[in-house]
Amino acid sequence: MKIKNLFNQKKPVISFEIFPPKKSSSIDTIYKTIDGLGELKPDYISVTYGAGGSGHENKTLEIASIVKNKYNIEALAHLTCISSTKDEIDHVLRELRENNIENILALRGDIPNDPDFKFPDPLHYRYGSDLVKHIRDYGKFSIGGACYPEGHIENNNMDKDMENLIRKVNCGTDFLITQLFFENNNFYKFHEDLLNKGINIPIQAGIMPVTNKKQVERIVSLCGSYIPPKFMKIMNKYEHNKEALMEAGICYATEQIIDLLSSGIDGIHIYTMNKPEIAHRIIKNIGYVLKALNEKAV
Repeated sequence: MKIKNLFNQKKPVISFEIFPPKKSSSIDTIYKTIDGLGELKPDYISVTYGAGGSGHENKTLEIASIVKNKYNIEALAHLTCISSTKDEIDHVLRELRENNIENILALRGDIPNDPDFKFPDPLHYRYGSDLVKHIRDYGKFSIGGACYPEGHIENNNMDKDMENLIRKVNCGTDFLITQLFFENNNFYKFHEDLLNKGINIPIQAGIMPVTNKKQVERIVSLCGSYIPPKFMKIMNKYEHNKEALMEAGICYATEQIIDLLSSGIDGIHIYTMNKPEIAHRIIKNIGYVLKALNEKAV
């Protein structure tokens, strides 16, 4: 099923994100993660394309095919384009279609870390919107896009960010997933600004349950997410107690999600960090809330 149609059938849509194992690890290591998440009956599972501009040297397609064809869970395959040619992208699109994958999260992708990396000349894709248009012209896929409620780390101008997002939507994006955030009010303002600009496609809030302080520091360095004083106080208070910090991180994420669900959000996308046990605890925490929303929808 195309994910764009899920939003027409139910609200909220609940999904999880997983990432491929390292190149040195066996693909078999991902089965335990999918087993655990599958028990929660998500609406779909997304599979990342590799961080740091790692290009095609990853197992995204293989894992997305496992999710879709072995577990019968809808899969969303991430696809980046900044270092690719159109022929390379067309090859991936053919493989996705052959593996019954109907959904793509279209991303520009990270700039490769290798200073000697050679970009295509001329550059075939400069922005995520270029990839969205190419996939739309190719046909047969539902297309998701990323959005940044607090702004993209490479751009300090929120107005410019909004222009880029509107362009991406107008090129054919069906739904949006936000970068992780820890302050719901920033999301609500962003959502209102989108509506005022006439953008009314479904938006899922990306939530990451942070369970250690180093993780927070890494998140800030990579994507610049705002850390509210309330959350930082929790991290500082329990940073030397692993169990307490995990409990506090899960509770904070749960509080965020319940507030978002109560405000009528289209869906929640949980960045699981391949830890199904954390996803289990959050879904258990919000179980009665989801039940109440589903009963109201009926």
